[in-house]
Amino acid sequence: MRLTDNETALNEVVVTGSRATEGRSNILTTSPVDVISAREIKAYAQTDVTQILTYIAPSFQSSRQTVTDGTDFVDPATLRGLGPDQVLVLVNGKRRHTSALVNINGTPGRGSVGTDMNVIPPAAIKRIEVLREGAAAQYGSDAIAGVINIQLKDDTTGVFASSTVGQTVEGDGELVQADANAGFGLGRRGFVNVSGQFSNRSFVDRSRPDTAPLIYLGSGGNYPSGLTDQQKRELKAQDDALVAERGFNRRNIRVGSSDVRTYGGFLNAAYTLAPSLGLEAYVTGGLTRRTGRAGALYRLPNQATQSDLTIYPNGYLPFINSTVDDASLITGVRGTVLGFAADLSNTYGRNSLRYDVTNTLNASLPQGTSPTAFYAGTLTFQQNTVNLGFSRKFTSVPALSTLNVAFGGEFRTDIFEIEAGEEGSYLAGTRTVNGARAAFGAQGFPGYKPQDATNRTRTNVAGYLDLESDITEKLLVSVAGRAERYSDFGNNVSGKLAARYSLLPDLAVRGNLGNGFRAPSLQQRYFTNSSTQFTSGELREVLTTNNDDPLTRAFGIGSLKQEKSKNYSLGLTARVLRTITLTVDAYQIDIDDRIVLSSQFNRGNAAVNTILGTLPVQGIQFFANAVNTRTRGLDVVANERLQLGVDSRLTLTAAANFNETTVRSFNSSPFIDANPSLQNTLFDRAQRARLENGQPRSKINLSADYGYRIFSVNLRTVRFGEIQTKDANPDRSYIDQTFAAKWVTDLVLSAQVHKNVGVSIGANNLFNVYPDRLYQDPNNNEQSLTYSTLDATNRGRFPYSSNQFGYSGAFYFGRLNVSF
Repeated sequence: MRLTDNETALNEVVVTGSRATEGRSNILTTSPVDVISAREIKAYAQTDVTQILTYIAPSFQSSRQTVTDGTDFVDPATLRGLGPDQVLVLVNGKRRHTSALVNINGTPGRGSVGTDMNVIPPAAIKRIEVLREGAAAQYGSDAIAGVINIQLKDDTTGVFASSTVGQTVEGDGELVQADANAGFGLGRRGFVNVSGQFSNRSFVDRSRPDTAPLIYLGSGGNYPSGLTDQQKRELKAQDDALVAERGFNRRNIRVGSSDVRTYGGFLNAAYTLAPSLGLEAYVTGGLTRRTGRAGALYRLPNQATQSDLTIYPNGYLPFINSTVDDASLITGVRGTVLGFAADLSNTYGRNSLRYDVTNTLNASLPQGTSPTAFYAGTLTFQQNTVNLGFSRKFTSVPALSTLNVAFGGEFRTDIFEIEAGEEGSYLAGTRTVNGARAAFGAQGFPGYKPQDATNRTRTNVAGYLDLESDITEKLLVSVAGRAERYSDFGNNVSGKLAARYSLLPDLAVRGNLGNGFRAPSLQQRYFTNSSTQFTSGELREVLTTNNDDPLTRAFGIGSLKQEKSKNYSLGLTARVLRTITLTVDAYQIDIDDRIVLSSQFNRGNAAVNTILGTLPVQGIQFFANAVNTRTRGLDVVANERLQLGVDSRLTLTAAANFNETTVRSFNSSPFIDANPSLQNTLFDRAQRARLENGQPRSKINLSADYGYRIFSVNLRTVRFGEIQTKDANPDRSYIDQTFAAKWVTDLVLSAQVHKNVGVSIGANNLFNVYPDRLYQDPNNNEQSLTYSTLDATNRGRFPYSSNQFGYSGAFYFGRLNVSF
């Protein structure tokens, strides 16, 4: 029989970071772990996992992106300022598969492949454990920054349903969301817990009017060269007349989160097969479909090589439509074998991302003949993991208080596929405009070509040993080691030593040291495509090649190898006056051979032009083990729970993360070193700033939860630290910018109006806080005669950067909870 979850008693007991047979309180572990309960998850208006974690766990950061192709639909998420692929995600302690998406645009985690946690309905989650420490020696690849373990509900308490509706203060971003969870017992021998979610979120648009002087005449929005001021005025007057006549709307793109609709369901179940042997079978599975629609960049009618005026006489805004399908299934049996707790499991996961482009065209096709919608291709990633583990706690080992022994093995298969789009989505036709070749492929997102299509597989075999001992009542020590062999790049061995020592009954120090690794993902190894990217004020067709491509080899770049890390931490844990818990942990993470997506090597360089030959692209980029970094930081977490009376309770939390990542050195190639003009291109200043300063270096979370009888008040304020951006071109350093730190405050008022019915109203970003505005050249306005499109706002249309906390502004919501 399963007991219901007592959140107050159990929400600090963790299992992540240790393979001991019994969980420990998070202040009794050798490693720092945040525990986020189901109650905290549903207290505020965030309805997807990455946004929930962003506002609860200071070391975790994620913000929704815009006009970044697939990244508009799969939020890049990071831990301790490292990359999305340097944190491992588990579900019920089992490795979760990653997304099929490779982030290739200018967002946090550029060049990385993360895990799409937003496919898991929050209603299915019992708690989330965030291990803030390198754990590759325990869990394998990706766990350089830490581990996020999502524990699904396993209770049998009946049915819970919730509905949330809301919108932003600007009247957009409408949300309609409903979720439900039901738990049932199986004759005292097991449980079945099922959860589902439907969510429909409308787009947010914070764009500003297009400041291009010319919409219909001229070229690309600007004046032709060689005109006098008077000629510019005359041309401008003619263009303004056309704008008025045709009713052109200068607010012509969408800047903000995209339209997204999600359907998802999860199952978590277990059944005791043989009570006398303790043999239990379990199954966990989920299916989610998320569809989305995001705008690209508007093509003006005077952008002749990207337009066809017989189809779109007033220009057009292409839309990138995505369909994310995610499926997972964990099956296994656990029991006791020769005194050891044994667990045999198989974990399968599949994630696919399909692209369809609408309101578009292929400008290179003969005038008037292009379709206006294309299927652009599909990315798919599959993973299957077989795991057998044993653990046992010994209490009669000489000279030791206790000894927990865990060991096991794992066999994993990864598969990555690219399916080409339909021919028109990538075709390079023969149409020219005024002697210039028209842009090929679907505008907004050219489809994957047949030569991009791939189907790659690799395998991995691993074995681990994990020892944990209460050597004395005061000293806890754990040692872990793991050996792995990958079929595509070879072997790796990782180790970890961690300890906790009680100085006083309620005061202890803890620390760890170890090495780790991250295997290059199959997506990084074999992804290739052509895409339209906005860089330094210009639209360019950019080719991304894999490391087996002769073009990449021509730059002297070899096959990707694993990233290697060294982790150090030292911390303090304390309990004060019985009601206050405090943890302080300092850390350093050194990563060598860090994989990045290079900056763009452009045709303007003679050597690059020779390599690109006749290919219809302006630049090329590729993955490389190019950077060695060091990350240092400090985590502080304090909690206090007060019972103020029979009917009154108060929980206070203060948590903070301070981190700094610096690039220590670069790894180049003889070819690049022999061409001095290319040395800063492999990893340019924009890339470096994104890695070192592109996310908040500090985050502070203060919250207070007060309950009185049927009423409760939840107040939270989060300080997102400053970020910096730099342009790739040093000559444009005048648009480098530092964005000031900002506080974002959430408030929720709730009442349990009936034992089965609760209602809440609230506001996220109560005070309607926005990031600092992006730099805009003061001369850049639609009336300017000396207009330059080379500022940070892309013709005034992008007012904000999304990398601190987004820019949706205040969001107001209401929620109804029903249980029975």
